Amino acid sequence: MAELVVPCLFGLEGPAADELRRMGIENVRAENGRVRFSGGPIDVARANLRLRTGERVLLLLGSFPAHTFDELFEGVKALPLADHIPRDGQFPVKGYCRDSALHSVPDCQRIIKKASAAALGRAYRTEWLPETGAVYQMQFSVVRDRAEIFLDTTGTPLFKRGYRPGHVAAPLRETLAAAMVGFARYRGRDAFWDPFCGSGTLPIEAALIARNRAPGLGRTFAAQRWPNVPAAVWREAADEARAAEFAGEYRIFASDVDPRAVALSRENARRAGVADDITFTVADACHTPPPAEKGVIVCNPPYGERMLERGEARALYRAFGAAVPRSPEWKANILSSDVDFERFFGRRADKKRKLYNGMLQCNLFMYFR
Repeated sequence: MAELVVPCLFGLEGPAADELRRMGIENVRAENGRVRFSGGPIDVARANLRLRTGERVLLLLGSFPAHTFDELFEGVKALPLADHIPRDGQFPVKGYCRDSALHSVPDCQRIIKKASAAALGRAYRTEWLPETGAVYQMQFSVVRDRAEIFLDTTGTPLFKRGYRPGHVAAPLRETLAAAMVGFARYRGRDAFWDPFCGSGTLPIEAALIARNRAPGLGRTFAAQRWPNVPAAVWREAADEARAAEFAGEYRIFASDVDPRAVALSRENARRAGVADDITFTVADACHTPPPAEKGVIVCNPPYGERMLERGEARALYRAFGAAVPRSPEWKANILSSDVDFERFFGRRADKKRKLYNGMLQCNLFMYFR
């Protein structure tokens, strides 16, 4: 069993850990900004195909003290890299340093690359490595003078599902959207409504969750090109995922005041294979009645991060707050970076969760009473 790590946006560690546990994966531990677990090749495939809230799946190669560049070099050189990287494998290096004596990322990259080449050259008894084969992206973290070295099994990040080549301003990352749908406890039974749908990420993720469709089925992963993760493993994991899908009729509604956003949302839903599950309309969220008798609103209204836009955003919050039904039949989960959101919305949230939309700190304001 290997040690694997899933980085995630701050605030999504719990949902990512719960997802892994539901897959039957062992030894799951949530930490700040990531989740660790133990697994073999089949678990690497399952996690990549089915995780909704993680950013990527990393294979831990080793961990050791690194107070100096010599320690970093010798620690990397001692790793069994040839067990994972073939003679012709490409092994680029990237990573980060934090709270450590080694604080220069470019210097750490250079040292790790040099040490990796030395380890592989020794294992393959050669002074020249062609690097013409598959990519084995190496990642490192040096935190509090301890280095961890990983291989990235994912490649393109997991939040890039493949259905959204286009976007409107301030897009919502797919992993965060999936978490917001999860926090709202939407499972496909009641109505779901996003009145600020933008590029459609929230209703599309809601449809994928309602169908229990694995978000990674429409894309490929770096480790699929690695000989030590057999193709049969990926087929088995994909067959498992498809067998777990549901079929049903769902009341998912998406609207936006901008016709271009609605058209883009509809096209993205088509790419995701869920266009028939979502009803799209052009509508003003502040002057539109709810599309059903009960359900959940999950939305990401404009933040107004630029000073000249902040007043417009707060006016929108005020008007939207007056329009949202004040009834336990309609629950609302609204993401905003404005710390004064509740004052302008006109109601204190029943619960708040601190989340990050990229690097932007936000709160998910939850109304359910």
